[in-house]
Amino acid sequence: MNAHAFTDAERAAVYRAIGERRDMRHFTAGEVAPALLARLLGAAHQAPSVGLMQPWRFIRISQAALRERIQALVEQERLRTAEALGERADDFMKLKVEGIADCAEVLVAALMDRREAHIFGRRTLPEMDLASLACAIQNLWLAARAEGLGMGWVSLFDPQALGELLGMPPGAKPVAVLCLGPVARFYEAPMLVLEDWARERPLSEMLYENHWGAQP
Repeated sequence: MNAHAFTDAERAAVYRAIGERRDMRHFTAGEVAPALLARLLGAAHQAPSVGLMQPWRFIRISQAALRERIQALVEQERLRTAEALGERADDFMKLKVEGIADCAEVLVAALMDRREAHIFGRRTLPEMDLASLACAIQNLWLAARAEGLGMGWVSLFDPQALGELLGMPPGAKPVAVLCLGPVARFYEAPMLVLEDWARERPLSEMLYENHWGAQP
């Protein structure tokens, strides 16, 4: 066995967290203890980032009125999305797309301002700042699942409107509204699969060898 590998039980726990992570929309209110929230954010902060730029910023929404205004922005975009979907609009409107009013904690994950100063790893791929933030969100997601908490990533909002609402400086950009908290149960499969909105595709369709489209 590789001397650096975790034990069997530890590896099983890692893969279990990955396999049972779900984009949650149904919460049971409750609370997240301050020490636990700090631990989860610490996990997010340990994410890899290109050039060690650590572009993530997290805003904890503790004001009920502000939470309501964020939810209103999401609802506005939900209606616009439904209109853009055309014939699938009615099916889309039946989906629960967020749990902002019900979850214990709302966090907004954002990209920092003045990112153009970070060139290492971004000269030809400037979007690596977004990839770094996504890694931080995934760390938070997996840690939350290991702690028995649900988390949902909401992306239905106008970034400029949300940025203005939260007083973000020019150049900063909100990327995700994160709903976090206790849940009655975790979905057995992704909610969009259970709702017959989409289907999961197997890894075999997404794995090539040497050249694009060439199957291993």
